[in-house]
Amino acid sequence: MWSIMKRSELLQGQLNTEFQTVSAMVEIYCRKFHSNKNGLCDNCRELLIYAETKLDRCPYGEDKPTCNKCPIHCYKPEPKEQMRLIMRYSGPRMLILHPILALRHLRHEKRKVPDVIPSNGSNRYHRLKLKR
Repeated sequence: MWSIMKRSELLQGQLNTEFQTVSAMVEIYCRKFHSNKNGLCDNCRELLIYAETKLDRCPYGEDKPTCNKCPIHCYKPEPKEQMRLIMRYSGPRMLILHPILALRHLRHEKRKVPDVIPSNGSNRYHRLKLKR
């Protein structure tokens, strides 16, 4: 298989798994519509970096709901629309190309959104706290 799916150097645990899922979806979409033989095109690479940053800074941290169920809409309109198109195209194809990630994502969508946002719960907060 042609996978360049990325693991994040910033994210831990469930957030890194979510990043891998997003990375796989972006890869599927870019390969079909942007035909870049050497990996992701510049636009898709930038979108993936943007997604990683948003995951890192999510105030829910490890308890983060899927983006479509999240009450906080942290993506700006343009990347949000790009990601919506990518997920709409790649979602069904994930079951064939990355079945374990797809099933994890579907299971994650069933989780309840936490009632309270944890204080200092973001991955970024914990990452920077460990550096001190």
